[in-house]
Amino acid sequence: MKKLFYFLTASLLGLTSNAQTVAEITPTDTLTVIQNQNKIEQDTYSEDLPWHARRFKVSAGSFFPVNNTQIQVGTNNGKIGTTIDLEDDLGFTKSSASFLGTFDWRISRRSRLGFEYFSLDRSSSKTLQREINFGEHTYEVNARVTAFFNVQIARIAYGYAFLSKPKYEAGLLIGAHVLFADLGLRVDANQAVAEVHDNFNFTAPLPDIGIWGEFVLGKRFGLYANVNYLALKIDTIDGRILSYNLSLLYNVYKNFSLTAGYTGLNFKVEDIEKHLNGSLKWGYNGPTLTAVYTFGHHVKLYKH
Repeated sequence: MKKLFYFLTASLLGLTSNAQTVAEITPTDTLTVIQNQNKIEQDTYSEDLPWHARRFKVSAGSFFPVNNTQIQVGTNNGKIGTTIDLEDDLGFTKSSASFLGTFDWRISRRSRLGFEYFSLDRSSSKTLQREINFGEHTYEVNARVTAFFNVQIARIAYGYAFLSKPKYEAGLLIGAHVLFADLGLRVDANQAVAEVHDNFNFTAPLPDIGIWGEFVLGKRFGLYANVNYLALKIDTIDGRILSYNLSLLYNVYKNFSLTAGYTGLNFKVEDIEKHLNGSLKWGYNGPTLTAVYTFGHHVKLYKH
């Protein structure tokens, strides 16, 4: 009987000891283990992908768009402008090259802010094959004219990631393209007794919304894509915009990478100024080549 008593007592003490050990593994301990695992994952991630998920990213390069441009400029006193195809009617080349620059700031794991700048100056000279009404003047058939179309586009966009994982992110974009356009037409000096010329310039802020995605394809490869669209009327400006971008990144060394991509943008803008009114339909698309440098701390992108 005593042996049975000692056996039961020892068993009970053993169970109590095990229960105490289990009780000592608290939720805090479990959280600490998970945090340590996340830290290991993050450190390994940072070493394997030094170019990805950094706080800041700067890129600069060239854009080689193919342009299709139509303009119409009339007066506010009733003179209707002729719809002009810049490439066909005024001899502008469809292909061109320009500068493209971006700056991205990852505010947090899910939030980011991006800035873009694009500049394109084009000009041409041609003998007119048809009569053209542009601004306050009429340009006759066989007149030798010089034209220019200079554009700068600045963009700011806020992105929020609904999906945020170490190897892929996706979310919504809201922002605005601001179009600074200056276009003009003049008769060459030896073609007219008096100088004949017209200029039309305007600034058009065009808000847009869209979606974006960023994917790690390998240790040195990444992919980025976005699509944006909006049609809106603001005061005297009625505009529509559709833009898209797809770019493949190759990491050359640590924080330095190169990207090759394809970008397109389509504008339709109608604007009324003090004396003139005009419309612009401009579409361009083509390849981009940029150099990318990332810096700052890694943003923590956990698997859990």
